[in-house]
Amino acid sequence: MLAITGGTGFVGGHLVGRAVAAGHRVRALARRPQAEVAQVTWIAGALDQADSLATLVAGADAVIHVAGVVNAPDRAGFAAGNIAGTQAVIAAAEAAGIRRFVHVSSLAAREAGLSNYGWSKAGAEAAVAAAIALDWTMVRPPAIYGPGDREMLELFRMARRGVVPLPPAGRLSLIHVDDLARLLLALAEGDACPHAIIEPDDGVADGWDHRDLARAIGRAVGRRAVPLPVPAALLRLGAFADGFVRRGRAKLTPDRVRYFTHRDWVVRSRPPATLWRPAIDTAEGLRRTAEWYVGAGWLRA
Repeated sequence: MLAITGGTGFVGGHLVGRAVAAGHRVRALARRPQAEVAQVTWIAGALDQADSLATLVAGADAVIHVAGVVNAPDRAGFAAGNIAGTQAVIAAAEAAGIRRFVHVSSLAAREAGLSNYGWSKAGAEAAVAAAIALDWTMVRPPAIYGPGDREMLELFRMARRGVVPLPPAGRLSLIHVDDLARLLLALAEGDACPHAIIEPDDGVADGWDHRDLARAIGRAVGRRAVPLPVPAALLRLGAFADGFVRRGRAKLTPDRVRYFTHRDWVVRSRPPATLWRPAIDTAEGLRRTAEWYVGAGWLRA
């Protein structure tokens, strides 16, 4: 029995599907009613509802905490979703006597002073590390892509037009969502990497240069896409404009600009090869993702 937070999201949805396919029973937290899925029990509630969390984890063999806030108007919003939310899941797991705890963090936690998001993810990691009753492992994924992802969708759309705007010079690592889900499940099923922080990726040793990634996305959509470096000052101006127009619903915020323009989002501490290896080549993974976008009507054919 696996207790999963964030099971209705991009990563969590793939994780729930893989867990069921592997024969596990799943309890997953959900804010809204969900369609019935065999072997899945949806628990109505949220991270700030202690009763819901207690029901979620009761009798579980492991907890996989995926849920988190990636965009918020201020530091308080990130703190509530990422720090307080994680503390609440930890408290529920400890009260239920559960030991195995897999926490999904972010590479942003390495640069806590760079953004409110990174600060909150580092705070969540500190809460997990202080939970001495738990046998925890923390996973810091890099940029995650794959079917169902909306964060990188706009890059695919722009590539169809022949240009991909990205921050100036820098490198980043990538991981396909199915590879990440497979790692999270492997960690929950056993006791590998106790009290460790691991950073998985697609196996590309030094990550991807922004320009190479732009060209790879272009090939995935069948276009010769030209990388368009966007200066940080212009991104900050765009964040100001987005905030002015959409207020609290802005997608491009000053916080995200600081995160996007950092030059080193390459993984450092990969999982042991005896536990997990990436199985999806990124060029092929991007192509399949583009095909999924087209099939779902998210991307023009």
